[in-house]
Amino acid sequence: MLRDRRFLKRISLACIAVPLAGALAYHVFLKGDGDALPAGIAYGNGRLEATEVDIATKTPGRLAEVLADEGDLIEEGRIVARMDTTALEAQLRQAEAEVTRLRQARLTAISRVEGARLRLELADKELKRSKSLYDRGVMPEQQYDRDRLAQQTLKVEYEAAKSSVAEIEAAIVSAVAQTERLRADISDCMLKCPINGPVLIRLAEPGEVLPVGGKVLTIVNVQDIYMNVFLSERLAGMVPLGTDAKVVLDAIPDRSFAARVAYVSEKAQFTPKEVEAVEERQKLVFRVTVSLSEYDDPRLKPGMPGVAYIRMDPAVDWPERLK
Repeated sequence: MLRDRRFLKRISLACIAVPLAGALAYHVFLKGDGDALPAGIAYGNGRLEATEVDIATKTPGRLAEVLADEGDLIEEGRIVARMDTTALEAQLRQAEAEVTRLRQARLTAISRVEGARLRLELADKELKRSKSLYDRGVMPEQQYDRDRLAQQTLKVEYEAAKSSVAEIEAAIVSAVAQTERLRADISDCMLKCPINGPVLIRLAEPGEVLPVGGKVLTIVNVQDIYMNVFLSERLAGMVPLGTDAKVVLDAIPDRSFAARVAYVSEKAQFTPKEVEAVEERQKLVFRVTVSLSEYDDPRLKPGMPGVAYIRMDPAVDWPERLK
């Protein structure tokens, strides 16, 4: 019986040891052995993140159409949603009619200016003759005063007619600006995607009334993927901006993605609470952002966990498994 107990004990130990060895091997295969890295290379765990762009309304109104679904790959400049522009189009037609009316009024005012100018020229000639006759004593003073008053009255009318033309021209400029603003508002109701990327979230549906800044879609910028890792003060102080880095993801262990250090925090912080061990969270670390230079792999997705390797010393070669 003693022999049987020893046999069962050995089997139990083997059952425990084999899975542990397998898990260790899997961990080493995915993560790599940090202790085996050259002295000039640091590493840290993190998750992929990407810049998100919200497609939102500039003016309040009713959402007429949404032209993209979650997961759709959108090209830059494509219209992804339309707002109801019925009221704006009516206002635009009204503004265009006002421009037409004012331009016609300008022609009428110019005609009045020309008529006032001709009458003033005639009054100037009559006043000149009246003065000559008055100076010779042929015309009475009362008639000369009437001719002079008529000339001054026509001069005032001429100046007023010219002022009316300038006023109408200013009104035309204002009305044209109004039409341009309405056209811009109508154009802004065609919501366009400013980047290339997939739709992450569809936040609104046709028929909803949205306020200013109402979000319709969230797009992920696949050309701005990065990973935040946290390094100790000793290591962070040795990391230069722009230095080379490599990112290996748990889900894609067969490839290392080229990257570079885009940001090193100027202030230390406690390790984020995502780290489960309390003693680890109490350590002060510096956030380092590693921006991927390669993002052509369709398997890349925000949220993927992995390891970022940072080459602090340019003279150090990358290990074979990171090339």
